[in-house]
Parts: sequence; structure tokens; C-alpha cells
Amino acid sequence: MTHDMTPAEELLHLLDIEQLEVDLFRGIGGGGETTMRIFGGHVIAQALMAAYRTVPDRLCHSLHAYFIRPGDPKIPVIYQVDRARDGGSFTTRRVVAIQHGKQIFNMSASFHVAEDGWEYQHPMKDVGSPEDWPNRNDLRAAFVEKLPEKYRADFLRERPIELREVEPRDFFDPDATSDINQLWFRMEAAKGQDAQMQHCLLAYASDMNLLGSSLRPHGLTWFQGKVMTASLDHAMWFHAPIEFADWHLYDLDAPWTGGGRGFNRGAIYSQSGQLVASVAQEGLMRPIAPKAKP
Repeated sequence: MTHDMTPAEELLHLLDIEQLEVDLFRGIGGGGETTMRIFGGHVIAQALMAAYRTVPDRLCHSLHAYFIRPGDPKIPVIYQVDRARDGGSFTTRRVVAIQHGKQIFNMSASFHVAEDGWEYQHPMKDVGSPEDWPNRNDLRAAFVEKLPEKYRADFLRERPIELREVEPRDFFDPDATSDINQLWFRMEAAKGQDAQMQHCLLAYASDMNLLGSSLRPHGLTWFQGKVMTASLDHAMWFHAPIEFADWHLYDLDAPWTGGGRGFNRGAIYSQSGQLVASVAQEGLMRPIAPKAKP
């Protein structure tokens, strides 16, 4: 990866995984959304691309994944693909991601030939246009002074996905509010990419702000030091062709929290209102006890 790449170009590069052997691939560990550990969507997208390298003739319709250990961004990730089934209409793959000799993630994905059938979907909500809401960079710049100096550069670092939250909250002192959580996102550099890469880019983006839905009713964010969060699992269904260079609405909610976990759901619509994907994830949201005063 070269330093003159834009963040979007870097993301396309890290999804262009390297083949080491039959059904064995290597992906870049660093880059993308986070620097302290590998972003969950990063591993999902690379694992899906590894599966796609063994399924050239049909598209993924669903994936189901578990996050097992935190990913180390300082070293590559090895992806081992198991060709579970090659059927007439459906193909199934299992992908295991490995670092330091241990599984950090595993995923099952199913691929389906194109077929005709009955069509129906829930309508997209009217939340205004992307231009009605501040972009992520401007929103973060308004809060950067509340962070310690050593975290500010990373907080303001340019990222590959353009994101605009609908009715954004205060990062540090939010009110308890509805679990309903919506944002617009896109990556203009996705223009011209093939259908497999469009799926992988949307899979990457599908982990953004998802777990945050379950924090909203409790007046929590990641910046307060009150809650330990991590994605535990992730499921995704692809419904329609994707052009991620265009704006998409991510309509999120979290119908349940309890036992140190939160359950989150998302529906992804094209700007024209077509439902292109659905997402579900359970996340850890463990309370952090305040440090005792000396």
C-alpha cells in the first residue's frame, strides 16, 4: 500500500486479497476505519472476497459470521475457504480468518443463481436527503477539542466511506433517546467496480454505527468510558444489485438490550427507495465500573 492512495483507494486495495494456495488467501490487516484493532467490517469484507474467489458464477445472498478474537492490525490475516457445497442453484462456503495461529473470525456464506420470483419490500422512511445532514468530518471537528490531544489526529483521520448521520447526537454527553438510528453512506470510488466488490464494500460499511443503536436508549457512546463494546456476530442478506458509489440509507434499530449484550438490526436502501440488503448483529455492551478514587 502506498502513501499517495486516498482512503477509498486503500480500501479497494485491502479487499484485493492475495491468493497463497488453492482456497488459501492473505489480506492486509491495517487500514480502514480503525487503528487500534481491525474493524469488524474489514474482516467480513475480506472473508466474503475470499469466498468469492472460489465462486465465480453467482452472487452471495446471505452470510452469517462470528467474531472470536480481536484482530491485530499490525499483521496480515489468513483466510481459509472450505468449499462446503456446490449445488445446482446454491453454493455454500465456510471461511476461517486466522492470526497468530488462532481463529479470530469465521463465516458461512451462501451464493444463489439469478432467479425470478414474487417481489415485495417495506418502504423506505423519509428522512430527508444526504445533503440535509452534516458530513462525518465536519461533525467530528465540532467535538475534537473534548478529546485528549493524543487521540485527535486519529479521530479526524479521513476514512474511506462518506457518512452523514440523521439527527446526530453529542459524542460525549448524549441524551437517552430512541434506538432508531439512521445514516446515509456511500463510497464514490466504488463506481465501476464489479458486483462482487460492490457486495464486499457494502459488507464493510454494514458494520458502521450498527452496535451504536443499542447504546442510544441508555444515553451511552463509546467516548464516555462507561461501556465496553465489541461485535459478537453479524448476519447480512443481499436483496438487489448494489451501486455503492451512490447514496444509500442505513435504517437501524435495536429492539432489545440485556445481559451485557444488545441486538441490532439494519435495512439498507438505495436513494431511489429499493431495499438492497438487511443486517442483524448482536454486540457486547458490558458496563465499565468507575475507577475507585485513591
